[in-house]
Amino acid sequence: MVFEIVAILCAGLFAGAAIYVGAVEHPARLSCGNALALREFAPSYRRGAIMQATLALVGTLTALLAWWHIRQGSLLAGGLLLGANVPFTLLVIRPTNHRLMEPSLDPDSPEATSLLRRWGSMHSIRTLLGSVAFVQLLIAGALR
Repeated sequence: MVFEIVAILCAGLFAGAAIYVGAVEHPARLSCGNALALREFAPSYRRGAIMQATLALVGTLTALLAWWHIRQGSLLAGGLLLGANVPFTLLVIRPTNHRLMEPSLDPDSPEATSLLRRWGSMHSIRTLLGSVAFVQLLIAGALR
């Protein structure tokens, strides 16, 4: 039961942080103009990545361990959904992250605007994955 509780906690924190970034932080960043948004993106992303990656990995591992002990499909589904954030970030979002953090990116360029908007759209997929994982894990807990 400890694994299940840790998985639910990690998924809830992941989803909450992702919702905050998508609903508050990134829109606020964009409202300040590209130059400030780009300057703020790198330190914000680095700190957020450490927290989000840790929550996703620990949550996935504990959900899988709980599933291994209980054999409840909801735990497996929730863990895999939460864990899907890691490859999605590394394979899909990472090139945009790197370009946004390149000093050669002109803040006044249409590319900078496009990259910032694209990042927000791609982050919404992480938010969806984390939120659905959280609900799935909550359901698994309620079913026991």
